[in-house]
Amino acid sequence: MALSESSRAARTLVGEFARRYPGEAARSIERLPGAAAARWLDAIPGPQVPAVLERLMPDLGARALARMPDDAARRALETMDPDQAVTLLAWLAPEARERYLALVDPAAARELRALAEYPLDSAGRLMDPRVTALREDATARDALARLRAGGRRSDGEVFVVDAEGRLTGVVPPQDVTVAPLTEKIGRLARPVTGVIAMATRADLVERLSGERVTSLPVVDIEGRLLGAIRAATLVSVAQEEAGADMQAMVGASRDERALSNVSFAVRKRLPWLHINLATAFLAAAVVGVFEETIARFTALAVLLPVVAGQSGNTGAQALAVTMRGLAVREVRPRHWVRIAFKESRVAFINGIAVAMTTSAGVWLWSQSPGLAMIIGVAMVISMLAAGLAGALIPIGLTVSGQDPAQASSIVLTTVTDIVGFLSFLGLASLFAAVL
Repeated sequence: MALSESSRAARTLVGEFARRYPGEAARSIERLPGAAAARWLDAIPGPQVPAVLERLMPDLGARALARMPDDAARRALETMDPDQAVTLLAWLAPEARERYLALVDPAAARELRALAEYPLDSAGRLMDPRVTALREDATARDALARLRAGGRRSDGEVFVVDAEGRLTGVVPPQDVTVAPLTEKIGRLARPVTGVIAMATRADLVERLSGERVTSLPVVDIEGRLLGAIRAATLVSVAQEEAGADMQAMVGASRDERALSNVSFAVRKRLPWLHINLATAFLAAAVVGVFEETIARFTALAVLLPVVAGQSGNTGAQALAVTMRGLAVREVRPRHWVRIAFKESRVAFINGIAVAMTTSAGVWLWSQSPGLAMIIGVAMVISMLAAGLAGALIPIGLTVSGQDPAQASSIVLTTVTDIVGFLSFLGLASLFAAVL
């Protein structure tokens, strides 16, 4: 009887401690080995369990949840903060997660599922919730023990959180292994800023361009650590973003895939094809202005695609480099003068070199020094204009709030065709006497 009374007194004391100081209770449990931690948690009365679970590190909280009787686990999940409940469930195997969701009230289960389903292109969808996180007052010995006991894939980084679970820093694995075992993790931590769970792929690419990271921590709106996006996922995100830009540059939707529905592909591509058709008619109208000149010198019609093709390729090169710089945040619109100057110089030098080769070939073919000179000068003018357009068009679209990947290539094609036709046919009309 005395033992029973002693046990009841101990449970009352533990329950009162957990009720008043749930954070301290959680930290006390975290310092205990698994079996002892489970016994400690068992001693906490049911109403106080959710508050303690919310404050445990997610991996330890998930293990504690898995040891609890189904009825106690159900009550805890229904009472806990939903965001914290989702974080704990994320650590469980899919089968176990579904089993616990089946235990709770259907309305609560729907809410938990909705919270777990982040938007497709968000950081929350891409993150791995299974990260190693420790309090600031934990030691290097604790960190090593947690890393060794994890039994799951880890990049070795230890994320540091405060008493409320808010991210404060990160400790690289090499710092953990060489630090004295009694060193506080908080003193080893390097400052780190997490990305919000709703951040987009573009936001992630921007972070990647600004710093070199092996993983990117993900936090909720209050700064509490939710998980991390691993290095392989970050590389994949950057590659997919670049691929989406490439599709958009030719008028295809970012959302289209190789096996997308035919009607979806047609609906996304057809409007841009009509826009391209309109710009083609505009370029054709420019050629029509010089119809008389072309009729007198038929060689001009033969050589016209040469000028337009080279200027188009020059513009496409400048466009691709500028688009990549904007996509990975290597450059900003404010750098437009430097970008334009650089691409103009490149286009001018390439134009001179290509013009010399073209002029020599045209002279050998036509035996007309005048025609060789005209096409050479036209080549330099059109390539210079194309390089400048390829640099400025995506920047201009970005500043105006448009998607530069979606419309740049169509606008560029119009500019290069018109400038190429005008320069070549205009010079031919002005210097018709030397042809």
